Amino acid sequence: MKQFLKYSGVFLLLIGVAVLVAYNVVSSPTNAYLVSALSLIIVGLIVHVLINKYLD
Repeated sequence: MKQFLKYSGVFLLLIGVAVLVAYNVVSSPTNAYLVSALSLIIVGLIVHVLINKYLD
């Protein structure tokens, strides 16, 4: 379980990047893609830093 928690922030970052790729692929992009990708990337970065700080 600790091994999964250790990489959960990275998974959130990758999901955010996937949303950015979807933004470029979609025929009619909206700002909702950008807002959701930004929030996933920021939350993923914070989760990654905090979990690795307190888990190790």
